Formats: sequence, C-alpha cells, structure tokens
Amino acid sequence: MDHITRSPSLIGLMLLAVVVELAWRLRSDRGYDVADAWASVRLAAGHIIFGALNALILGFVFFHISRWTPVHWPIHDWRTWAVGFVFVEFVYYWFHRLSHTIRWLWASHIVHHTTQQVTLLSAIRLGWTNSLSGGWILYLPLVLAGFDPTVVLAILAFDLHFQFFLHTEAPVRLGPLEWVLNTPVHHRLHHACNESYLDKNYGGVLIVFDRMFGTFVQAKPEETLRYGLVDPPKSMTTLGLALGGWRQLFTDMRHAPTIGAALRMAAGRP
Repeated sequence: MDHITRSPSLIGLMLLAVVVELAWRLRSDRGYDVADAWASVRLAAGHIIFGALNALILGFVFFHISRWTPVHWPIHDWRTWAVGFVFVEFVYYWFHRLSHTIRWLWASHIVHHTTQQVTLLSAIRLGWTNSLSGGWILYLPLVLAGFDPTVVLAILAFDLHFQFFLHTEAPVRLGPLEWVLNTPVHHRLHHACNESYLDKNYGGVLIVFDRMFGTFVQAKPEETLRYGLVDPPKSMTTLGLALGGWRQLFTDMRHAPTIGAALRMAAGRP
C-alpha cells in the first residue's frame, strides 16, 4: 500500500477496523505490539508529507504526457474503467514484484516489510522515497496508451485502499473468490520471512497474476509464520526505518570496486 486516504468516511471505517482488530487480538491472546504499531503511525505521518510531493510529481508528468497521446479512452465510459482496472492491476503486480527484486526499488519498499506483526496499522508503514526510486515510471505506458491520468490514479488509489484491509491475521475467508481476489490469507504470506514464502503473492486486488506468473503460494498448516525482514533493521528509529534501505545501498555501492559494479548492485537483487 502506498497511499493515505483523505476520505473522512473511509478513515472512520479504517479506525473502527483497527479497534475491532485490537480487541480480537487481545481476546485471542495473540498480543498487540504497541511499539510496532506506533512506529507505523510515525512513518505514515512522514509519508503524508512526502506522498503529497510524490502526487504532485506524478500528476504533472502524467497529465503532461497525456496531452500528447494520439488516442484517448473516454473517461465516462464504464468499459474504460473496466479495462483500466485490469491493466492497472497488471502493472501494479509487476511494480510490486520489481520492488522486491531490484534493489533500487527495494530501498523504498523495504520500509513496509520492517514490521514484525501484521496488523491493519502495518498497512500504513510506507516509504517516503517513491519519487526517487522511480517505480511510478511503470505506469506511464498506460497514459501513453490513452488512459486518462485521472482513471489510472483513481483505480490505483482504490487498489491501495483495498490493501489496507489485507494486513491482518484475522480469519477472513472468501471461499471460491480467493481464486481471483487477494485476501488477508494470501497477503500475510507476502509479509512472512520464512524461506518458502519469500517473494510471493504480489497482487493488489487480484491474485490471478500471481497464479499466472508462478509467484502464488498457499500457507502450509505445519509452518508457523514469521514476519519482517530476514535481516532485521539496524535502527528502529523513524529515520532509521525510513532511510535504512538507502543508507545500506549507498554504503555498499561506495565500497564497490568500479562504477559499473556499483550500478549493477543498484539494479541487482536485494
């Protein structure tokens, strides 16, 4: 998830869900890591500021490019939104997958995976440097293909709002719909650092692209899930969490024997 909503009704629903989840976790003896939750809130506060800058950059670039596209999908046609939803989901899948497999993108996304307890508040533990990492460039082909930036950004916002409710260990099941839709059952495996679950279940609203491209995994009942990073963060301060990925990357690049090796490091796997 990479967006903080400003809708009062949706914020109210999210806060209610947080309270209900807190009560459920305490009643079921799962515990609730208050320090971890507070770290997520602090990081979310910073993300609001940097997220606004990111939105300005994306808005400027997307709307400027859209002026030069020869084809424009009608924004008031429901078919535009239906097709746009599938394409945005497809691009999001690859954006998310590359954020785990290219270290330059991972430097921003790693923040989201530093939480060691999957709760709804862990959904708002977001990176501050998305403009710098440049993953948003992957969405430019949709604008070039004629989709209005408003359509792309609105669908992406819906996608990311939906994902807030995926960050929970609550036993939410959707039956046959789980073949198509992403659910908390699928997404908490994405946050697990067990070797068998690493780099799996990248989907946003849909899980079908994971099934298509071989990154889908199901839970193994005999295996206890462990959340967080394989190598825990060196600093748990707000700045340490927000910028730790970049600090480690630039440190490693600085010690690379050549410029080419440093660049390969940035483009290589985390």
